[in-house]
Amino acid sequence: MTETDSPRHAAANPAHRLVALDVLRGIAILGTLGTNIWIFTDPDGLLGYLHGLGDAGWAERVLQQLTQGKFLGLLTVMFGIGLAIQQRSARRGGRRWPGRYPVRAGLLFLDGLVNFVFLAEFDVLTGYALTGLIVAYLLATSERARRRWLLGAVAAHLALLTLIAVALVAAGPGSRGTVAANPYADGSFLELAAFRLQNAAAFRTETLVILPLSIALFLLGARLFRAGVFEPEGAPLRRRLLLLGFGIAAPIDLIAGIGIGGNAVLLTRYGTAPLVALGILALVAELYLRRPEPGFAGRRLAEVGRTALSCYLLQNLLASVLCYGWGLGLAARVEPAARVPFTVGVYLAVALAVLGCAHLWLRRFPRGPVEWLWHSGYRALTGER
Repeated sequence: MTETDSPRHAAANPAHRLVALDVLRGIAILGTLGTNIWIFTDPDGLLGYLHGLGDAGWAERVLQQLTQGKFLGLLTVMFGIGLAIQQRSARRGGRRWPGRYPVRAGLLFLDGLVNFVFLAEFDVLTGYALTGLIVAYLLATSERARRRWLLGAVAAHLALLTLIAVALVAAGPGSRGTVAANPYADGSFLELAAFRLQNAAAFRTETLVILPLSIALFLLGARLFRAGVFEPEGAPLRRRLLLLGFGIAAPIDLIAGIGIGGNAVLLTRYGTAPLVALGILALVAELYLRRPEPGFAGRRLAEVGRTALSCYLLQNLLASVLCYGWGLGLAARVEPAARVPFTVGVYLAVALAVLGCAHLWLRRFPRGPVEWLWHSGYRALTGER
């Protein structure tokens, strides 16, 4: 794969590429909710979800496996593509790279910190800020160096997963246990925020564990963008990604995730799922090259993609209001037998609300509210227009 900055390459189907990028971001945002919603609807929150991974019934296994890790992987790749686009824009404008990108990373970290403390302890934005800061400097290196970093990050990720798997097998099965006070069901808004801060080290463990994977996916996203995955000439590349994602990774992912269940989460969430995400990316890219008009569903997804930060925070807020004790507290009131239909219902309600809010907001404003605050903060800190 080579970097392609020629005018011809840059001008090819820009509108189609923009639609595909926005739609992919929208799919990734609503797709991550498909995984996270099971955390919100567990009466014990994230702790209960993690302890119950191996106890899920067949219906829950199937539904969880359809989203587990795949849209998180897609979102991570999209962040890498976004970095490549920013770097290309800086070069065309005659600006140094990474230049003032650390300011952008800092603002993203603040967004993630707010999300982590007040809404969701499984926030991804702080990790993306750290990863983006690292990869921004890696993108300024040579193609050969970036390839080495990509392969090294993949090797480090696989080695780390192996060590964790061995440690878990050696430790044996754990017990779910109980806590005297359940902050998710019984705590106030501020008590739950304090609980997250008190356990920040444990809750942020995943961010550090998957840092090599995140670096690899950021670099891969940038590499795919440069290789023309959204261009007509990228058809052979898209076919390879479709084969890898849907022909190889998806069957392994579904068989392991549904057949073995929670015990296979390391393999699926951090192994096969990111490969399936590449298939999803290729499929959407191919669709919008063949059929440029997005249609009703595509337009709604693109609106979520254009307001991705706002929608990510909004869906966490809405799910928290519905499920946690400081809101309506519905999660603690649902019988275990009704957990699956309840979770599906909450997902549909939140997703439709997010789609509706994105549509109504963009009818009056050019960017989402969080994006506007982010952009205003960046201009104030850098003096750029």
